[in-house]
Amino acid sequence: MLMVKCVAVGRLFSNSYVIFDSESKEGIIIDAGDEAEKIFSIVKNHGVAVKGIFLTHGHFDHVLALKDLEEKLGCGFYIHKEDERILSSAPSDAKIFLGIDVPPPPKPDGWLQDGQTITIGRSAAKVIHTPGHTPGSVCFVFDGFVFTGDLLFAGSIGRTDMPGGDLNSLLSSIKNKLFKLPDDYLVYPGHGPSTMIGVEKSMNPFVGKDGVLGFRGF
Repeated sequence: MLMVKCVAVGRLFSNSYVIFDSESKEGIIIDAGDEAEKIFSIVKNHGVAVKGIFLTHGHFDHVLALKDLEEKLGCGFYIHKEDERILSSAPSDAKIFLGIDVPPPPKPDGWLQDGQTITIGRSAAKVIHTPGHTPGSVCFVFDGFVFTGDLLFAGSIGRTDMPGGDLNSLLSSIKNKLFKLPDDYLVYPGHGPSTMIGVEKSMNPFVGKDGVLGFRGF
């Protein structure tokens, strides 16, 4: 059985997730926003053997704990190639948006690809490329739940006014990929509370059936 533990970290309260098999204790981390000690405490308390850190995208508020966690856990991290430039701009973006100085992130240990499978014990996640918030945004689809990063939130959608953002791509990713998932799939977003695919298809004020951006007919 897979367990999902979430902790909101950093000044922007980004969600970092530890997902692990309750029997084998093998697991992964999805997004490493900040405050590495908080994320590490979950790993330690549950005895998780982390096989890698997987990023939904490269914005600074999802990557600031990478270096510390890599050192503590001895694992690598992975991101979509299309977000390489955004990842490298994390220090300048953190300075612009929060006025803080942060060191450059480490180099990725590999690139995520659309359709790739990530195994955790007896379970598996599928990587789907979902551009829009950033060019290399991805979601991780498990059996019954999905990690959406900053693509889709409870009652909202990701912003597209930052470099690399594209509203049409974001809407297409939501409509043609996320909203093709079953309604009862749980959504774990990059910020805020969890939700469900069916709830967002029905009630999301931007992309729901009566949403202002026009996704009707679901």
